[in-house]
Amino acid sequence: MVEFYLQLHPVIQGLLKGLAVILVIFPIGGACSMAERKVSAWIQGRPGPNRASVPWISWIPFLGTFLQRLGIFHVMADGGKMLFKEDALPGHVNKFYFILAPIVAMIPALTTVTTVPFGAYLDEAGRVIPLALANVDIGLLAIFAVSSLGVYSLILAGWASNSKYPFLGGVRASAQLISYELSMTLSVVPLFLWVNEPGREATLGLGRVVEFQSQPGFMGGMWFLFIMPVSAFIFLTSLFAETNRQPFDMPESESDLVGGFHTEYGAFKWGLFFVAEYAHMVIGSAVFTLLFLGGWNPLPWVSLADMATWVHLADQPILLGVLSIGIFLGKVLAMIFFFMWVRWTVPRFRYDQVMEIGWKKLLPLAIANLLAYAIGIAIIQK
Repeated sequence: MVEFYLQLHPVIQGLLKGLAVILVIFPIGGACSMAERKVSAWIQGRPGPNRASVPWISWIPFLGTFLQRLGIFHVMADGGKMLFKEDALPGHVNKFYFILAPIVAMIPALTTVTTVPFGAYLDEAGRVIPLALANVDIGLLAIFAVSSLGVYSLILAGWASNSKYPFLGGVRASAQLISYELSMTLSVVPLFLWVNEPGREATLGLGRVVEFQSQPGFMGGMWFLFIMPVSAFIFLTSLFAETNRQPFDMPESESDLVGGFHTEYGAFKWGLFFVAEYAHMVIGSAVFTLLFLGGWNPLPWVSLADMATWVHLADQPILLGVLSIGIFLGKVLAMIFFFMWVRWTVPRFRYDQVMEIGWKKLLPLAIANLLAYAIGIAIIQK
């Protein structure tokens, strides 16, 4: 199967990869929407989505009732409603850019996932080979560069709506995302200073970061979450702001902006904005897992190669790849649950507080953290 795929024309390979991304991201967006409501219901001590059912499945004893209570059929109901609901186009909007905005929102969401490695396997020489649609050396730089373009969709949606509240939401989005991108970028510089030690080929690939958390020894197998906790804190806080998640959801901010940049949107175009938001949340969780949580390594000081030896899968690359993907997805799902947990626990900041945290707190902390680790790494690697 793998040999047949490699023999295909590069254009066909690219189309298959793109189709794979769409078939994965869209269901994840729907599942996250349902999970958001289930988590909020669990935190608030109330029933969540548990009533939608399909007759010929709900008639099955026990299984039908279990699936209904689990809320599985709400994903189908939400998808059908989003696709077939009347998609009204207000008369006062700039129609071309109004329709273009949700499309622009999806492009970065579907592009950045291609450079994120999601698992690994061992080749015949015993080397760990990352699994990724595009395993490039500028992986993190590509993610930062492309994901930052997502703010244009929010600005475009707010401006094209020809309404003051969406326009304020778009302006807030641009100011907020620019503010926190600085801190996010500076937070990972110490990590790559450590990874690109003298004598090794320089790279910004995320696979190298996981490789550095897979080495023998106390410091070699320690996750960067423990080596650089301040960088992890800054990156995670900035990630909340970059993905517009509460308490940093100022571009939406229903309490004082009616609905923010998407006030005039409905049906399928409205759904695309939130699929893109969940996609950014998933990709952000994946990047945090690779940078600070060991990637596909099951535990600190326990690498994937060690685990392959213990379970006798070193010579089974397919099974080992599936196992590594399962470990990686488990960590990503835990991060997504953390995002949802914070949303339904921490109250929303005021906009002036969001700006103050970004410019007066996180940015100076990120600069100080960079200087401290730059000096420390220079001393250690001298």
